[in-house]
Amino acid sequence: MAKPGAAAQTVTPALRKWIIEQAEAGFAPDVVLASMQASGWDEDVAIAALEATLTAHLQDQSQQPPRPAAVPVPSPALDGAPLWLDAGDRQVAVLSVMRQPRLVVLGGLLSDEECTALVDLARPRMSRSLTVETQSGGEEVHVDRTSDGMFFRRGENPLVQRIEARIARLLDWPEVNGEGLQVLQYQPGAQYKPHYDYFEPNEPGTPRILERGGQRVGTLIIYLQAPEQGGATIFPDVQLEVAPQRGNAVFFSYDRPHPSTQSLHGGTPVLAGEKWIATKWLRENEFN
Repeated sequence: MAKPGAAAQTVTPALRKWIIEQAEAGFAPDVVLASMQASGWDEDVAIAALEATLTAHLQDQSQQPPRPAAVPVPSPALDGAPLWLDAGDRQVAVLSVMRQPRLVVLGGLLSDEECTALVDLARPRMSRSLTVETQSGGEEVHVDRTSDGMFFRRGENPLVQRIEARIARLLDWPEVNGEGLQVLQYQPGAQYKPHYDYFEPNEPGTPRILERGGQRVGTLIIYLQAPEQGGATIFPDVQLEVAPQRGNAVFFSYDRPHPSTQSLHGGTPVLAGEKWIATKWLRENEFN
C-alpha cells in the first residue's frame, strides 16, 4: 500500500482494492486499520474508508450469484513442511508452497533422460494446440494459445505409465481421474495468455464436457525443456512467476470453478529458444 501524500488523503480506487484484498485474505478490520495508520493515514480517514469500502463490497457480494460448492482436490502431502515428497519411484523436492492459491513448485519430478524421451516421442505428432470450445463442448484454435501440442493416451507407453503412476502417488489422486498427458512446444513468440483451466459452469457446452469425468480440479505443468529466455508460468492474481526449469513442475488445484480460487495462470512469451512442457489435468471423477 502506497503511503499517502502530506497535502491530502484521498481514498482512491487502488486503496479500496487493497482494503478488499486484505479482507478477503482474512485480516480483521482492526489489523487493516493499524496497517493504514502505520503507512501514514489519518485514523478518521482510514476508518471512514474501511467502513465505506467494506459496506459497498458486502452489498456487491450479496447481489452476486452464489459460488459453486467446494469439492475435494488432489494435493501433495505437505503437512509438517517436508523438503521431499515420496513419488513412489522417485523423491521429489518441495521448492515453494502457497496456500492461496493452492500451489506447490516441485523440483526434479522428471529426470533429464525422461524429459528428452518424452519430447522425442511427442515431436512427430505435434500440431497447432486447441482449446475447449465452451459453446459446444468441442475444441477450437484460439488466438490466446500459440503453441503446438499433442496428447498421449493414458497409459499409452511405458514412459507415460511410469510418469502417470508417479503423479498419482505424489498428488494422492487416482490415475483414472487424469486426462491424457499433453505435451506442448512453445517457439519464440509463442505464449498462452492468462486463463482458468476449470470449465465455466454457465457455458452451454459445459454439461457435455462434464459427462467425461466431472470438473477439472487440478493442473500439473512439467517443464521438459527450458527456453533460453522467457516462458515463465505466471499467476497474475498473486503476482507469481515460476521459471520453466527442466524437470521441475508446478502444481495447483481449484476446489470450485470460480475466480476466488486465484488459479488464473498463463505462459509468458518465449523470447529465445524453445520451451517444452507436459500438462496433466485432473478431474473429479474417472475420466473417459
